[in-house]
Amino acid sequence: MEIKQHDDGKKGKFFIEVAGKEEAEMTYVWAGSDKIIIDHTAVSEVLKGQNAGKQLVAAAVNFAREKQIKILPLCPFAKAVIQKNADYHDIL
Repeated sequence: MEIKQHDDGKKGKFFIEVAGKEEAEMTYVWAGSDKIIIDHTAVSEVLKGQNAGKQLVAAAVNFAREKQIKILPLCPFAKAVIQKNADYHDIL
């Protein structure tokens, strides 16, 4: 499963396409230059049960580490995944 990213400097998203159609996405907005706020995660029926949502969160965590920024997970799904995984707590 390939995770793609789009970022315009104000907001962005991580997403997964299947056959050219976006089937999963996690959106975020920038809060200053050192933090992103994850505000929404959605996974279509096509990818349900394949850990697509968790993979999107993992991509966001990797992005935050690369950019040396923090994540504020307002999306309940992203918040739950990050809180359950102690390895992710460095980006909070």
